[in-house]
Amino acid sequence: IILFTNSSFFSSVTDLLANAKNVIITPGYGLAVGKAQYAVSEITKLLISKGINVKFGIHPVAGRMPGQMDVLLAEAGVPYDIVFEMDEINDDFADTDVVLVIGANDTVNSAAIDDPNSPISGMPVLKVWEAQDVIVMKRSLGVGYAAVDNPVFFKENTSMFLGDAKASCDALNTSLQNYFKN
Repeated sequence: IILFTNSSFFSSVTDLLANAKNVIITPGYGLAVGKAQYAVSEITKLLISKGINVKFGIHPVAGRMPGQMDVLLAEAGVPYDIVFEMDEINDDFADTDVVLVIGANDTVNSAAIDDPNSPISGMPVLKVWEAQDVIVMKRSLGVGYAAVDNPVFFKENTSMFLGDAKASCDALNTSLQNYFKN
């Protein structure tokens, strides 16, 4: 696991996002609890204004209730035409430069596909690990609602930052704003 400190995280992720062509954001329960949807909307608008293709990948139960994430993103002004359900976006991860996993765990857990003995084996998940770089932002290294370890957190293309979703997204937004001012 690559665990970032505050300063190295924002610098590294800002560089990755600023130089990406394709970005997918996969929000989860932690984004909802942290009320980070407005900060994520601002990040999205900034990246799009710089010519970066940004999409959202939404698991049917992201946020713990079907449709909750769609409502939160709509509230924050994320355009509907860049929000995709899992079945619509799963094939896009392999052609994605950076995936931001914000507060999601079980919905992006590769054990559902790779481990036939996992309690979540067979559960449909967002295949975030297929992207070039995966940035996971969550409160802790703890398991999700299903209480299953997530192998994605240990993959070579994954980096993690632990902290509150809103505070982390606000700081990332500030870092991106400063990057693009220069």
